[in-house]
Amino acid sequence: MFSTVRYFVKTSVVFLLVGILSGLYMSAAKNIFHTPFGPELISAHAHIILVGSVMMMIMGVALWFFPRAEKDDKKYNPDLILITYWLMTISTASRFIFQTAAGFVFIDWINIMITITSTLQVIAIMLFFYSMWGRIRPVGSQYREAKGEKF
Repeated sequence: MFSTVRYFVKTSVVFLLVGILSGLYMSAAKNIFHTPFGPELISAHAHIILVGSVMMMIMGVALWFFPRAEKDDKKYNPDLILITYWLMTISTASRFIFQTAAGFVFIDWINIMITITSTLQVIAIMLFFYSMWGRIRPVGSQYREAKGEKF
């Protein structure tokens, strides 16, 4: 497993822990302290787990597991993959921070930052899969399928 894959997978685990802790906070606030919280905290919790943890795990495993890029693949670029890692990590962490803050205070610029960081997450995911597109191909299985083998 090479470095960039480890970055995606380990960051995924960190985001999962942050998500679990934010869920524990919301559970304690509601069930023990009877303190209400708004939909911004629910959204922050959901996004740090689903986008931060699950999506980054998918990206890391795809990077590790898919066949190597062919030599003439113009789309695959390891530097672009690393850029998408940083873009995804920074935008996801920032979105979590801004959405958590928006759960406690209403400030217009925080809502603008939530939208900006959300947009950056979408861009990072699109760039990642644009670069990975050529690696999504059969490697030997098309011959076994042509002979009638079922998977």
